[in-house]
Amino acid sequence: MNLLIAGLIGLVSGIASGLFGVGGGIVMVPAMMFFMNVPIKTAVGTSLAVIIPTALMGTYKHFSQGNVDWKIAFSLAPMAIAGGFGGAWLTTIISADNLKKSFGGFLVLVGLRLLFFK
Repeated sequence: MNLLIAGLIGLVSGIASGLFGVGGGIVMVPAMMFFMNVPIKTAVGTSLAVIIPTALMGTYKHFSQGNVDWKIAFSLAPMAIAGGFGGAWLTTIISADNLKKSFGGFLVLVGLRLLFFK
């Protein structure tokens, strides 16, 4: 049963990733927590591992459509890599409960921003 649920989560997150540029954190993490009872820190780490091939496939398809600005991508990458390391390190000092609350608040703020502002 978990394989079927995992497959469906993967499909939905892959579609969200290719369509909106999100999928791991926005779809996979909450879905693994709610439907598979995965602890948030494990869900985050698992999501990051899965997003690598997902991002490569999405990048390939968007590149073939002319939708990748490599100058911006290479400008963002070094600090995004450093931030990924720093964020993962922060999970060693932030409790799972506080991480869940922070993540939920972040999702609400991003959702409100997308709905009500240009």
